[in-house]
Amino acid sequence: MLAVLVNCIAIIIGSLIGVVFSKKISDNLSKVVQTGAGVVTVVIGMEMALAYDNIIFLAMAIITGGIIGSWMDIDGRILMVGDALGRLVLRKSATSKTAATEGDGDETGASNFAYGFLNSSVLFCVGAMAILGSLKAGIDGDYTIIFTKSVLDGFMAIVFAAALGIGSAFSALSVLVYQGGLTLLAALVAPYVNDILLAELGAAGGVLIIMIGLNLIGIARIKTADYLPALVLSGIFVVAKDLLVG
Repeated sequence: MLAVLVNCIAIIIGSLIGVVFSKKISDNLSKVVQTGAGVVTVVIGMEMALAYDNIIFLAMAIITGGIIGSWMDIDGRILMVGDALGRLVLRKSATSKTAATEGDGDETGASNFAYGFLNSSVLFCVGAMAILGSLKAGIDGDYTIIFTKSVLDGFMAIVFAAALGIGSAFSALSVLVYQGGLTLLAALVAPYVNDILLAELGAAGGVLIIMIGLNLIGIARIKTADYLPALVLSGIFVVAKDLLVG
């Protein structure tokens, strides 16, 4: 779990740097940062998505996963969690304002907080490095991949927090639960993990990251988290194929 904690700390530190930076720039420059973050995110997502092993699996996973996620309203539920966290944080940090004004500010602030929390959580959790790194840490005690991911996440956290706000820092909670769980369950999951599985998971995660980038640029408003079941389906398709062929 040490490596996972380092990853979380890197995200928090990067986010705090990004928030401090964002307070020193104008609204116009803030939009430039957000657009730049979006473009870079799209590039990262495309690099991951194009590493797919089976395009049919990828297409089926994304479309079917989107349908399932939309039916479950995963995006809305994660936003509710982020919104609740945002209200709690804003309430504790509120200064002397009138009750009415503070309420209006909390509504907008909590919404922005939730949006930053959602997108950062997806970004930091869907990559193949999160899976492989957690498994290596849990089974072999090898923290190299997670430490490398921590450095990358720290820099991305600076950019995301500058564009989306302090909600990005709280995505460390998502990383702690997700990667921490994988690390603890590594021995059970490891037998099913191979290069093809990681490629398909990474490709599906890359598509989700592209969606985040398009949202940041302002080209679309995609409910990215609704497509999270695609990651599970990608794994199921690969395992099912291995069992059938075997």
